[in-house]
Parts: sequence; structure tokens; C-alpha cells
Amino acid sequence: MMIEYNRISALAALALLAAGLVSCVDEAAPQFGTDKDTIEIGAVGGNVAFRLDSPQPWVVRTQEPWLAVSPANGNGSTVCTIMVDSSLTVTPREGIIRVEMLSTGERKDIKVTQEGFEYMVSSAESDHSLANFAPYGQRSFDVEVEANLPFTVEIPSEARRWLSCSIPELVLDRGARPRKVKVRFDWELNYDQAPRDVQVRFLPEDTSVSAEGNSQLNIRQDAAEAIEIGVKGDSLALIAISRVMNCMASYDTSEKMEYWSGVKVWKSGPNKGRVRSAKFYLFETEEGLPYQVKYLTAAEELIFFGNSNTFLKSLDAGEHICELTQLKRLGISAYGLVSLPDRLTDLKELEFLDISGNNFATVPEILSRENFPKLHSLIMNANQRHLFSDLSIATKKDLGGLIDESDTDEQGKRSFPKRFLRWSELDTLVFSVNYLQGTIPDLEDDPDFPKWTAEEVNACDTLPARLIGLPKVLPHTTLLTMNLNRLSGELPEWLLYHPCLDLWVPDALVFPQDGRDALGNACGFTNEPANLDYYYAEYVNKKYNPKNLNKE
Repeated sequence: MMIEYNRISALAALALLAAGLVSCVDEAAPQFGTDKDTIEIGAVGGNVAFRLDSPQPWVVRTQEPWLAVSPANGNGSTVCTIMVDSSLTVTPREGIIRVEMLSTGERKDIKVTQEGFEYMVSSAESDHSLANFAPYGQRSFDVEVEANLPFTVEIPSEARRWLSCSIPELVLDRGARPRKVKVRFDWELNYDQAPRDVQVRFLPEDTSVSAEGNSQLNIRQDAAEAIEIGVKGDSLALIAISRVMNCMASYDTSEKMEYWSGVKVWKSGPNKGRVRSAKFYLFETEEGLPYQVKYLTAAEELIFFGNSNTFLKSLDAGEHICELTQLKRLGISAYGLVSLPDRLTDLKELEFLDISGNNFATVPEILSRENFPKLHSLIMNANQRHLFSDLSIATKKDLGGLIDESDTDEQGKRSFPKRFLRWSELDTLVFSVNYLQGTIPDLEDDPDFPKWTAEEVNACDTLPARLIGLPKVLPHTTLLTMNLNRLSGELPEWLLYHPCLDLWVPDALVFPQDGRDALGNACGFTNEPANLDYYYAEYVNKKYNPKNLNKE
């Protein structure tokens, strides 16, 4: 029995040993091959693993620059990773990964197929909301767009007056691989008490190509703040104007509006408590007058003075002020204006207009006696953007200062513009410190100018006979200034013997000129009088005659 048991145990041990030897042989000599023959991957690319079995050293090769394998060689079985770069085209591409056993040359190929990119123009957002107001310089937003072909932005025509965009260069340095850019949208204030809705589309420049992705952006802008005409509406309008223009001083809203700085209200009548006059000083704006001014429908006077860096700006006053047809006095000074809206002619009640300290190169054509029948005071002094004494060697362009404003005679010589000398209703005409050039026309041969008649002169004991036959220029103007321009030539007799000459303080505000004109000619008048003795010798009965003053 014992012998039989030992014999069985020995046989079992031999069987186990044989099984172990067979197992060792199987593990040491795997079959050469891979667990994948084909790989499919999207256009974006990425990493794909496969198992490689080999009993001996091997190497992996590929001739495709967009494919790489790690590890690329080894001895025995392992897991390899194929790294697929993103596609560069819109069409699919194929490549081969070849695994070779070095000792025998046996090979296994893995076919890699990669999809191409679809043409795409896709916005990162579908909806965008805007406020009706934001300070100047903050009225823009960016939208990230992913694209792999040049694209445009389609803005409906009705929205182009308030919405625009700029598209940066799309650098497609990697073929059809999409790139991201930020499209900048700029928007304007919403003046209406209704919201704005617009659908913007991102489309390929090539209209024959269709593109994938989110191509539409819905933009909604809030309605304007509701301002009702009345006392409360006036207070809201003043606050809004001050805010929009970045006025240095703010209103103390804890007090009644009638105590606010620069504000006067009506004390009685149908507009009692409403704004009669408002003045805005020292502000910083890059735009015309805010739309909230149109709500000040009871105001007779509005004054705006003191924009920052005025000489750098080229602004228009804007259309909103044109709604206030009741205005009598308007000042937009040191603002940076170079133009006025055509609709300003709606202000038929305007009596006083001060647009001094701006950057006008010419006087706006709309400023005429026909358009403003009640205007009696026009002030346009100091419109020089840059100061040059000699205009012939000026190194800057766009000097302002009414430099392009003048009439020309038959010889082409420049002169002071006649249309302002015809404006007989004016009692104040201020053109000092500008770049007006040429002569002051004598007008004696101009049939359009009336002449002083003997009847008119004899009817007034202060008018001298010397006036008879002279052009009757600006007869009611008690303040005329044109000093420190670039005028030259002879002073005409109508000016030298004007009934109001002594009121004009001519030795300071009329006669003195400055520098040289654009032709290099020295400026100043050849017959400038040393004093007004000659004048009072004619105006013997004038109140301001020094001889009469001495009698008092």
C-alpha cells in the first residue's frame, strides 16, 4: 500500500512539473500581433491605445506626420498609444501604423482613419442683453466666434444705425482647424421707450459654402427710462444729462430743484416749477448733447460750457436739442463742435446763440437771418484748435478758427463773409480770436446793400451827414468784435464812421489783428486810426463824444 501511494505521488509531481514547464513556454513565446487592425477617430484627434504582443524585439513606424506612437520600440508585449493630431482639412484622411518584429521582419498594419472638419462658424453665445445706457467708452461687448473659414457678420439694415461690429483677422495657420476670435460689437443708446430686438448672423464670406454651428445671436436692448413731461420729468432729465456728460458737479437731490446749482424754474404760469434755465459746466463727453435734453420742453435757456480737451474733439451738437422749439437762448461753448445739425433751424424762437470756443473751420451754413429770424446775438469767438501766428508755416492741419470761412472777390481775394454784414437784426456779432483772412469789404458798389439816406440822417440829430450814401451795415449792432484774426487791407468807411463804432471799443476789439495769413502777408489795417478824434469831429452831438462828456 505504501509503495503504491508513493508511486501515485511521484506521478502527480511529474504532471505538475510538466504543466509548469508548458505554462512557462506559453508565457515566454506569445504570438506576434495587435488587438486592433483599424482605428477611426474624429477631426479633433486624440489618443488611442492598442495592445501589442511579440515574443521578440519590435519597432513601430509611420510615415504620417500627424501620427505618433509611444513607445515606438520594445521587447515583448505592451500597450502602445497612438497620438493623432487634429485634422487640417475638411476631407477625411488615412494613415498606416506599421508594427515590425525585428528578427523575422514580420509585420502588422493598423489603418487609422480620421474625419475632416466640417466648415463651421459658431458663436459661443446665442443671446445677449444690453442696457439702454452706458457711459461713453463702455458701449461694446465681445462675442467669441469659432470658425475655420473667413466669415462676415450680418446685421439687419434697421439696426445698423445703433449697432456695428468689427471682425479681427482670422488666422487659419492650421488649415481647417477652427480658430477662436472675439468679434467686437459697438452699440448706441436707446432713446425710445420700447426695447430693441435684433438677430445677428455669422455667415461664411463665400456664400456658396454652408457652415455648421450656432450662427445666430439674438441681441435685446432695454427701453429708455420713462421720463414724463413735467416737474418730475425735468428733474430726472437734469440728473440724466449730468450723468451722461460726466459733469464735475452733481445736484443735491435732497433739495428742491429750484435750489439746484445752475437751475432756474418758472415761478408762475402753466410751467410753474419746471425748468426755465439750466447751465452745465465742466464735463467730459465724446458725443453730442444727450437725448434727455428733449424733455426740457419748458426751458428758455440752456447753456453747456467746458468739455475736457476741447481742441482734440470733432463733435456735432446732435439732433435732440432741435426738439426744443421754445428755446430763446442756447450756448454750446468749449465743447469741441465742428458742425451743427441741420434741424437746428427748427429753433425759430432763438434770440441768443453762443458757440464760441469750439473747432469750426467755417461758420455752419444754416446760420443765416432767414433761418433764425429772431436771433440778435451770435457769438463765435476763439474757435482756434491750435495757435499759429503765421499761417503760412503752420505745421498742423485742421486748425479750426474759421480758417476756411471767407468770401472771394472777382480777383479771388479773400474777404470777411458778407452774409454776416447783411444780418441787420443782430445787435451782437462776435468773431474775435479766429483765423478769418482777407479784407473787410467796402460794399459801396454792392447793390444788395442799402445806403444811408438823407432822410434817415436828418431825422436823427446824432447822425452826421458823412453817413449819407455809405452802406447801411449792421445798423443796430452795439457789439461787433473781429480783433486778433488775420484780416488786412483798408478799413472801409462804413466801419470807420459806423454810428456804434465807439461802443465797439474798436482800438481793442476791432482794429488789432495778429500775425500773418496763409500767404505770408503781414496782417493789420493800413489806415487804422490812432484815436477816435476824427470820428467825434463828425458826431458832434453824440452822447459819448469826449467834448460832451467834459461839459457834464
